Amino acid sequence: MKAFLINKYTKGGLQLTDVSLPKIKNNEVLVEIYATGLNLLDSKIKTGEFKLILPYKMPLILGHDLAGIVKEVGNNVKKYNVGDEVYARPTDFHIGTFAEYITVREEDLAFKPKNLSMEEAASVPLVALTAWQALVEIGRLKKGQKVFIQAGSGGVGTIAIQLAKHLGATVATTASAKSFDFLKEIGADVLIDYKTQDFEAILKDYDLVLNSQDNKTLEKSLNILKAGGRVISISGPPTPEFAEAIHANWLVKMVTRFLSFGIKKKAKKLGVDYTFLFMKADGNQLNEITKLIESGIIKPIIDKVFPFEETNKALEYVENGRAKGKVVVKIK
Repeated sequence: MKAFLINKYTKGGLQLTDVSLPKIKNNEVLVEIYATGLNLLDSKIKTGEFKLILPYKMPLILGHDLAGIVKEVGNNVKKYNVGDEVYARPTDFHIGTFAEYITVREEDLAFKPKNLSMEEAASVPLVALTAWQALVEIGRLKKGQKVFIQAGSGGVGTIAIQLAKHLGATVATTASAKSFDFLKEIGADVLIDYKTQDFEAILKDYDLVLNSQDNKTLEKSLNILKAGGRVISISGPPTPEFAEAIHANWLVKMVTRFLSFGIKKKAKKLGVDYTFLFMKADGNQLNEITKLIESGIIKPIIDKVFPFEETNKALEYVENGRAKGKVVVKIK
């Protein structure tokens, strides 16, 4: 099968090559991939930015989102059959969706939403699971609360805004003014032009912040929270609690303690909480998201679809940070 991979950490492009078809284990499913979603995480792994917490072996096929059709099932798989249309965010150390086939653990899979194309479905898993884990699992966002979702027109932002509105929250977001109409349509209540306005001067007494930006923005986000509020950051810094959860070694635990010391200290002083989220694969949560998609509550937003042979071009487009919603590669 054909796959895009790296042989070492690099700022350059991925290599298109022929590799062996993966063999399934008893609890796995072989999926023929029809489309894959691209994420900044792919770029960060490619350059080695996450090698301390995700020490991958080379060569490595990148890619964290897939939609496709089941071609083979392991002996212990009960839920899926050959021919089923599925989608997933494969678990860490089992990634590799920039390829024609992949083996996926049964527990990471979900049935593809019936009302989505393969390309639309492939855009969903990583960003929707990130939004779900931030707003539902950790943030426990409730009706009547206020949430600030940064970078509203990005992949995570577009899904998180729709999910937050479904949960009954008031949603503030940052974007360029040209995206305001589109963000209002998907549920944003308070729109802040990041080029000309300072969100810290506009927002106050918020219950939750979903941070996806730099450390300066993160520190400012602490100041808009009410007492007992929480910042959940998907862009770092990672915390010792996170290191513990992934069973990291003592060095990683020490590094995360050092990296997060300042922000945790500031949060404590303000009477608020700081949590780092590195989203995880979860087929059950993805099934809950499927229900919201099939009922029309959440709609995926796609910026561009690239052909498989232009995967490097697609990844460069993601790295430029200008995409509205998700970028997808069509494989079949």
